[in-house]
This record gives sequence, structure tokens and C-alpha cells, in this order.
Amino acid sequence: MGEQAKLSVGGKDIAYPVLSGSIGPDVVDIRKLYGDTGLFTYDPGFTSTAACESAITFIDGEEGVLLHRGYPIGQLAEHSSFMETCYLLLNGELPGKDELTSFTTTISRHTMVHEQLRQLYQGFRRDAHPMAIMCGVVGALSAFYHDSTDIADPEHRKISSHRLIAKMPTIAAMAYKYSVGQPFMHPDNSLSYTGNFMQMTFGVPAEKYELHPAVEKAMDRIFILHADHEQNASTSTVRLAGSSGANPFACIAAGIACLWGPAHGGANEAALNMLREIGTVDRIPHYIERAKDKNDPFRLMGFGHRVYKNYDPRAAVMQKTVREVFDALKVKDPVFDVALELEHMALNDPYFIDKKLFPNVDFYSGIILSAIGFPTTMFTALFALARTVGWVAQWNEMISDPYQKIGRPRQLYTGAPERDYVPVAKR
Repeated sequence: MGEQAKLSVGGKDIAYPVLSGSIGPDVVDIRKLYGDTGLFTYDPGFTSTAACESAITFIDGEEGVLLHRGYPIGQLAEHSSFMETCYLLLNGELPGKDELTSFTTTISRHTMVHEQLRQLYQGFRRDAHPMAIMCGVVGALSAFYHDSTDIADPEHRKISSHRLIAKMPTIAAMAYKYSVGQPFMHPDNSLSYTGNFMQMTFGVPAEKYELHPAVEKAMDRIFILHADHEQNASTSTVRLAGSSGANPFACIAAGIACLWGPAHGGANEAALNMLREIGTVDRIPHYIERAKDKNDPFRLMGFGHRVYKNYDPRAAVMQKTVREVFDALKVKDPVFDVALELEHMALNDPYFIDKKLFPNVDFYSGIILSAIGFPTTMFTALFALARTVGWVAQWNEMISDPYQKIGRPRQLYTGAPERDYVPVAKR
């Protein structure tokens, strides 16, 4: 018998097993709590609750560690490719040369979308937010690809996973093209996953699109950094939707809807807007003082994280990537100067140190995407594109888990007790 956690309630002492993972905090197994005691736990936001068992991604927020299948995110971002990282997340191990070639070929052959989907775009207003379009189009995929929606069939799950990863860049690029009134660009299977997305987004039929290698590398790295992030809000949404037996396209559409929120996927846009508001380095001290003032609504966006209480390991990679993109494109943007100085001042200010408000991945990603040419409305769509592989991997893991049940959180009810109905004439 391993270690146990003991609970005293209602005059009874009850023991619950303590479970250990390969790394990370132990957990108290309370699955029998309600049956034993008639009580639920109360944990708004699930900040102290493990809702599943997973072998995909590990985060140590105190130490600033992010591992994909055991591999540090910094190593993957520096040496891997997004396709290789996708294979790793889906299959658990890094691919051999032939496996990577086969996987990349499979994904490239799924990049086209059904021709009728083009007509679906015409139903949206031209000024529709790309995330609104992506929610609708991804949700509609099950109407076009119903030959891969049997979640009990491993082959169906594999095909739908490949389709989602392959078609998301096409869908996102089409959303951008529709918003600017340019013709949709077909995928080009001779290009890399990231290069293909860039030509579908910024290319036009009138001339050949030339992609700068540094920009392609930067985008690929951004995709890797956003590929998965454990049981965050959107991933939990995908798992919750999937627990009902919903088809994978519906589950990913649910994840996109959750990601759209400014507290989740929209944070990099908010951080960029904040840096633009500050404007110049000499104005930073004023805004830092505002951030410290409890009575001032201003907040430093891109600092702090729900999980990380240390420097976000993705932020260090992002800072380096910003420099590479700016050097390659010969961009001189005062926003980057503001970002560097703001980071330096915040990291040396006792107020931010004590509150563990360190820069996160969103602090730099918006600067890079803006320099490359993406409008802020596309930022969250790019996040959804990259995170699709994580959602799909987590969904597959959940479907295969023999202990998985339909998600059904409980509540602490604080409404009116039972009462009798009174006819309207007597009220």
C-alpha cells in the first residue's frame, strides 16, 4: 500500500491513495469521495485538480520547464521542425528519416479542402473576424469528411487527425484572403508545411511568392512553441467536448471558440497593443507606475502566466526569433525597443520580482507576427493553427483512455431552496 491522504469528515476517517506520475506533483485520488462522504471538492478554475492522466506535455511552472514527450521546448524550437514536432506529439517518439518523410507527405496530400467549402466563405461578411470564420468552417468539416468521424475506429481517428493538421493552414489562409478581398491560393505540395501556409496567405496569382528563409524558420518556430501546452482552457474544452463522443471536427471547433478569448489566445494581440500605446522607451517608467497602482485599470499585458511562476521558457526563444526576423527583414520598430527595455526594467523591479510577473510567450510573438505582415486579427487564428496538433493529440489520448468518462463537473449550489409555484395573479 502506497502513501495515502487521510480525510476526517462526519466522524469518519477515510483514506485516499496518493498517485505519482513520472515527474511533477503527486495527486490525491478522490474518485470515490462522493460515494464515501456525500461531499464534492470545490475548486473554481480547476487550479488544484487533475482532470485526466496524460503522457503528452509536462509543465513545471515554478522552474519554467515545458516538455513535449520529455523533450525541452527550447531544444525542439532550435533543432526540430514543426512537422517533426507534430509527429512526436501524435506518436510519442521522434520520427526516423523515412517516418518523417512519409508523415510529411501524408500531411501535404491532405492540404486541399473540399471545393464547396469555398462557397461557405461567401456567407461571411468581409469584415468577419478570422476566428469567427474558422469556428464555422472547422465545425462544418464533419459535413464534408464524414468518412472519418467514427471515433471508435483507430484508422478513422488517424485520418481525421491528419486532415485537421493539414487543412488548418488552408482554412486560416483562406480566412485572411477573404478579409482582404484577394483570391484564394491553392496549396503547393512542393513547399514545406510552413512555407505553404505563407504562400497561401501572402501569395497572389499574378506573381511568384518569394519567402525569406528567416521568416519561414521564425514561423515554424512559432508553430512549435504553440503546439501544445498541457491542460489549458482550450485543450480542456476539446477533451470535454470529446468526452461526449462528439466527432473530432466538432471538438476542434470547440477548442477554437475557447481559444478566441482574450485571456487565452488573444493575449499576444493585447500585448502588442500595449507596447504600441507606450510608444517610446522614455514613457515606460510612467506605465510601470500605472501597473503598480491598484486603482489604475492599466495592466502590463504579456507578463505573468497562470502556470509559469518563472520565466516562460518559450519567451527566451521568442526574443531571439524577433532579432533574427528584424535583422533579416531590416525592420526597425520602436515597439521592439520598448519591449526590450520594458522587459529589462520589469525583471529588475522588486514589485514584479515579488509577484513573479515575468514575460511570457505572448509578449514577443505579436511583435514578430506584425513585422512579418500579419494583421492583429490573424494572431489568434495562427495560434489555433499551431495548437491543432496538440488538441488532436490530446483528443486521441482521451479517446484511448479506458478510464475516460463524459465530463460532468459538480457545483456548490447557492440559489433558492425548493419552493412552491405561485400563480401570476397572486404574486
